[in-house]
Amino acid sequence: MKRKIIALSQRYVTALRNHLKPGSRTTLQPALRLGRQAVVFGLETLELARIHEQALVTLEVSGSKNGLIKRAENFFIEALNPIVETHRAARQNKIELNQLNETLNRRTRELAATNRHLQRGIVRRRSVEAALKKSGVHYSKLLKDSLELQEGLRQLTHRVLAAQEDERKKISRELQDEISQTLLGINVRLLSLKQEARVNTKGLKNEIASTQRLVAKSAQSARRVAREFRNG
Repeated sequence: MKRKIIALSQRYVTALRNHLKPGSRTTLQPALRLGRQAVVFGLETLELARIHEQALVTLEVSGSKNGLIKRAENFFIEALNPIVETHRAARQNKIELNQLNETLNRRTRELAATNRHLQRGIVRRRSVEAALKKSGVHYSKLLKDSLELQEGLRQLTHRVLAAQEDERKKISRELQDEISQTLLGINVRLLSLKQEARVNTKGLKNEIASTQRLVAKSAQSARRVAREFRNG
């Protein structure tokens, strides 16, 4: 890189000499080309100014030479333009880069806000799903409990009906036994009446009355049996 800068300095001296020759065409294209080369080499304004000052010393251009300093200054300004343009472009690029960074930062903030919103939505959705799942489990348990309760009630009803049936059977047996005993008593009384009728008429009347009471009692028992079964 140092050799390239030395070569550039030499070309600068040559181009400036040709530019300052009396009667030469005052074109600044060589200066512009040198400035572009300086940009390629990465030279800054101060470094190009040093090359220009060295060229002035080499060419022995001083303020005493009327018009040469001004022409040399114009040459330097033209050579400097590419660097200035580069700086201007760099500043513009920096401005645009800053604007782009600001846009990116704004977009990043917007995306972060959107992401937070989405995360809250996900949390709410998961909460709703969990609540629905919990409700489903709860209602499933309620349904299971209801079915178990229905089954328990069915079995209880069956047991109650069975107990009632057993009770009716028990009452029926008791009443049947009672009626049988009463009828047996009537039969015994009738046999007794048959024998006493032969010898004792008054005693017969008493026995008949007693027998009638037994018959009435049997009728009451029969009606009670019918009533118990009807109510059952």
